[in-house]
Amino acid sequence: MAEENQTRVAEFLLLGFPRAQPFLFLIFLAIYLATLLGNSAILALISLDPRLHSPMYFFLSHLSCLDICYSSVTVPKILANALRRQATISYHGCLAQIFFLIWCAGTECALLAVMAYDRYAAICRPLHYAQVMSWGVCTVATTGCCLWGMLNSAVHTFLTSRLSFCGAAQLQHIFCDVPPLLKIACSNTHPSEAALHAASVFVGISPFLFVVVSYLRILATVLAMPTAVSRRKAFSTCTAHLLVVALYYGMANLNYDRPSSGYSPEVDTLVSALYCVVIPMLNPLIYSLRNQEVQGALRKVLQGAWGSLGSDA
Repeated sequence: MAEENQTRVAEFLLLGFPRAQPFLFLIFLAIYLATLLGNSAILALISLDPRLHSPMYFFLSHLSCLDICYSSVTVPKILANALRRQATISYHGCLAQIFFLIWCAGTECALLAVMAYDRYAAICRPLHYAQVMSWGVCTVATTGCCLWGMLNSAVHTFLTSRLSFCGAAQLQHIFCDVPPLLKIACSNTHPSEAALHAASVFVGISPFLFVVVSYLRILATVLAMPTAVSRRKAFSTCTAHLLVVALYYGMANLNYDRPSSGYSPEVDTLVSALYCVVIPMLNPLIYSLRNQEVQGALRKVLQGAWGSLGSDA
């Protein structure tokens, strides 16, 4: 079947682009540059400031790397198509985009759960934190997240490669993803739909429930703290992660946990664009605005750069 697919469908026509393509190009270019700049700044701050050399920021640096990869899987092709008269993507390019997109998605779901456990260990088990979240444990956890995301991605990519596409291969979308492909497939899509729902449970909902349980334990511990200052300090280390979790899991659920006859093509495209393009740009902003340690590191770097410029002048 895969051999037959490849000879019958050489490329997909992407119909999700509006007529104002130069305007679309500028919007996505601005979002992509902001994503690269914001996440690269987070990586630089964590590398330069010794105060950020802790498990929490070790995971945050991996989250920033994921967001850069996430955005780079889709946006460069979107930018190229926005300047063309006809937006297309090759069959093999489509499968590659699906593989790396879902790999990043699954890895990020797992990583956000690991970051929640890190906050639980820091607040609820502070005396054992160094043993619970040792550098060896952190390395194994991030590697496990990556392998888990890769396994999930391989399953979806394999099932997608088994689909048949008859007639005009036209996607009502701006990049390749499993739900819009299921809508135009003329073969049995039930295995792919079942895989999406299974992934929703094991890759999406299960990590989310783990995050919820972790934060319920954190909330109970924080409320038992004797002073308002200690409670406020404990909560301040969690707010950025909670916002990222709410945005990410909410958009992921809308994007993947629905049948192939889900929303309208316009809503599908909007939800996917928010999930895969906008959220990677928002994550560094959230951590910069809601995390005092990141703000302090940024001020320190800027003051050092300003001081060096003043001395040179």
